[in-house]
Amino acid sequence: MQEATNLDVDSSASPDMSVDEREPVLRVRGVQKSFGGLMAVNSVTLDISPGIITGLIGPNGAGKTTLFNLISGLYKSEAGTIHLKGERIDGLPPHEIFHKGISRTFQIARELKLMTVLENLMLVPMGQTGESLLLTWFRPRQVRKEEKEIKEKALEVLEFVNLIDLKNEYADSLSAGQKRLLELARTMMSDPQIILLDEPGAGVNPTLLKHLVGYLRQIVEDHGMTLFLIEHDMDLVMNTCDQVVVMNYGEILTEGPPEIIRRDPRVLEAYLGGQ
Repeated sequence: MQEATNLDVDSSASPDMSVDEREPVLRVRGVQKSFGGLMAVNSVTLDISPGIITGLIGPNGAGKTTLFNLISGLYKSEAGTIHLKGERIDGLPPHEIFHKGISRTFQIARELKLMTVLENLMLVPMGQTGESLLLTWFRPRQVRKEEKEIKEKALEVLEFVNLIDLKNEYADSLSAGQKRLLELARTMMSDPQIILLDEPGAGVNPTLLKHLVGYLRQIVEDHGMTLFLIEHDMDLVMNTCDQVVVMNYGEILTEGPPEIIRRDPRVLEAYLGGQ
């Protein structure tokens, strides 16, 4: 498989997989999900430390996206628990988990095609006063004030991801890479505790990919957010992530800093099947 070509084998790699000792923002314990007779996620346990970028890698079918779906509430776990900042969230519907502070993107961009780039962002904050017909009549000043604040924030985010010049373009007219940036911008509008990114580099040209990597680092360093991303581009993972988790056959194979993961023979074994 192509993504394994940048992994170097070193049989003397240290087994030391020390992780950040701070209280995790996300704590997953023994979660499981099966489809028919296939155990897609099998007793997965992991911690995601705050204020860093954690990568989730593994061969196709390893269970990565299923794990994201369990965390974000699209699937219900058959066993185990998931805690966000100490609060149990497994079993909650996706919109409640979103309110708790987990925002995510998907493998296929889900932009609102017939709305402008700016409108895509302005719709993200939930519970807006203007959503109530009565309040638009009885509290018009509050509605206008809130809408102005949301618009200002949306423009700041678009400036950050370099989409400001496209703010009035329909989202459907964007390139694949620009749609990835739009999804990233939308996640930032909710001020989440953690952002789950499902293959943010997919379909992004090399030039835009370099910018994307810079944006990811800035989100963590300047905005203090936590990122947990699935990615097949090993260069992106190894050059961007602070911690890497490896899945195989629905289980956690290993985890640790990128410089250790890239030299772990078990990782190459998982990708190439021993070849």
